[in-house]
Amino acid sequence: MNIIPFQHLCCPLDGLPLALADRSWRCSAGHCYDSARQGYTHLLPVQNKRSKDPGDSKDMVAARQRFLNGGYYRPIAEAVSRQVLADDPQDLPLACLDAGSGEGYYLRQLAETEGDGTLALMGLDISKWAVLAAAKQDRRVCWVVGSNANLPVASDSLDRLLCLFGFPVYDEFARVLKPGGKLIQVDAGADHLRQLREIVYPSLKPRDQGQKPVPPGFDRLTSETVRFELALQEPEAIADLLAMTPHLYRASAEGRTRAAGLKTLTVTVEVVVQSFGRITGSH
Repeated sequence: MNIIPFQHLCCPLDGLPLALADRSWRCSAGHCYDSARQGYTHLLPVQNKRSKDPGDSKDMVAARQRFLNGGYYRPIAEAVSRQVLADDPQDLPLACLDAGSGEGYYLRQLAETEGDGTLALMGLDISKWAVLAAAKQDRRVCWVVGSNANLPVASDSLDRLLCLFGFPVYDEFARVLKPGGKLIQVDAGADHLRQLREIVYPSLKPRDQGQKPVPPGFDRLTSETVRFELALQEPEAIADLLAMTPHLYRASAEGRTRAAGLKTLTVTVEVVVQSFGRITGSH
């Protein structure tokens, strides 16, 4: 794929377009945001933070980076990339945002997809550690520290928006997507990581197996279940899988001890990949 600069950043304070000059993003009202030497931009105003260091911790990001770079979730990345590039007009660039991009694995996989298309990619996460890790691995993408609740992106500017295991804010997603633009959402299925959850929890709560309602402002386009068995042969990979999920922090001390004693683990991966089209006039 041909990757070009992302051009649709807006000031998080007043919504005015941002222009890049001398490694600083500026709006016409005079607000200025410096690009860090590592290759990312911080667009999360301090008044919008709920804690001093929001989002995933440095250790959680490192665990996710090791695990995903091991290729264990490649079938999920391939399904997401297929949805992004479906119906892609080859003569036009696609502007794509990953809202909650973490350390950037899925955008990197998208950028490496074979094809003649052109992509303008932006990854946004509230964790500065996640964005820093992403920027260190691929400078072609516009990496931003920011919040899904106040996306620093121009209205009606995106062709694709990804929300993968994240926190969707549908009114913001509808605002930034073009009419007919596509939201691609990945959520855990009923059996996702069931064997690991059985180890760390005394009992499992049943997960809703019904189809999620269509978010306001969108039409459902497609729904695909990606399911496969994953055989983890190293304790380190098991530890990383647990650390990159909320289960490590929700489990009891006894559950964490049981997980730490595992030498191998075969676990079911089951996710639902859905795409939704933004309805014209929906915001």
